[in-house]
Amino acid sequence: MSLAVAPVIKIHKLWSVFRNAGHESVIHQDLDLNVKAGELVSIVGGSGSGKTVLLRQILGLETPARGRVTVLGRPASEMGTQGAASRVGMLFQHGALFSAFTVLENIAFALRELKTLPAALIRDVAMVKLQMVGLDPSQAHKMPADLSGGMVKRVALARALVMDPPLLLLDEPTAGLDPDSADAFCKLLRSLHRELGLTVLMVTHDLDTLFELSTRIAVVADRHIIVSGTAAEVMVCPHPFVRDFFQGARGRRAATLLPPVAASV
Repeated sequence: MSLAVAPVIKIHKLWSVFRNAGHESVIHQDLDLNVKAGELVSIVGGSGSGKTVLLRQILGLETPARGRVTVLGRPASEMGTQGAASRVGMLFQHGALFSAFTVLENIAFALRELKTLPAALIRDVAMVKLQMVGLDPSQAHKMPADLSGGMVKRVALARALVMDPPLLLLDEPTAGLDPDSADAFCKLLRSLHRELGLTVLMVTHDLDTLFELSTRIAVVADRHIIVSGTAAEVMVCPHPFVRDFFQGARGRRAATLLPPVAASV
C-alpha cells in the first residue's frame, strides 16, 4: 500500500485580516487550497479577493491571522530562512528586474548572493537559464531598459528558475504583453512546466492564459475557494462571479481553446 504524497502547497482554514484605523477587513475566511506535485493551478477572483495576498503568504512575506500555510512540507513562515527561499521561484507581474543590472546580472543575482560559487560557474549557469527561456546569448549584456516587454518577462522567468526550484509562483505572467508575445510566453511556460516537472501556482485574470495553461482552476470569491477543478468543471458553477467571468463574450471565446469534449460539458 503506497503512502499518499503530501501536497506541495497546503493552505488550511486560512484567515487573512487587515486592520486600518481601527477598522477590520476580513479578506479570506476558512480558505482551503491544496496544490499537488506537477499541477499548474490558476487562481482567479475579483478585484480585492486577495489573490496576490495568497502568493505573499505562500512566500512567507505575510502571516495569516489564522490557519496554516505549508510549502514543500515546511511552514511558509520559514521561506525567508537560509536555503528555503531557493525552493520557490517567483515571477512578479512586471518582471521587477533590477534596472542597474544587466540581463545576465539579473539572472545570476540569487546565485551571487549565496557567496559560495565561483564567478565562472555563476556566469555559466545564468547563461544556460538565459537560453532556456528562449533568449540569445547576445542579449546577456543588455540593460532592462533596452528590452521589450516580452523579453523582460523571459529574463524575470530565467531569474526565477536560476536556483532550479521545484515550485514556481506566477503573478499575472502575461499582463502587459501583446497577443503574440502572450501566446509565445504561454507556449514557453507550458514547455518548461512539462520538461522541468515544475509545480506551478499562477494568479491571472487573462482568460486565454487561464485556458491555455491550467491543469486546474481555483476561484476565490466570498472570502474562500468557491470551486476548484478543470476549466470545464469550473465553468458550470452557478456562482454569479463564475457566470460573469467565464460566460461573457470573452470567456466563451477563450473557451474555444478547451479540448472538444471538455468544451461541451
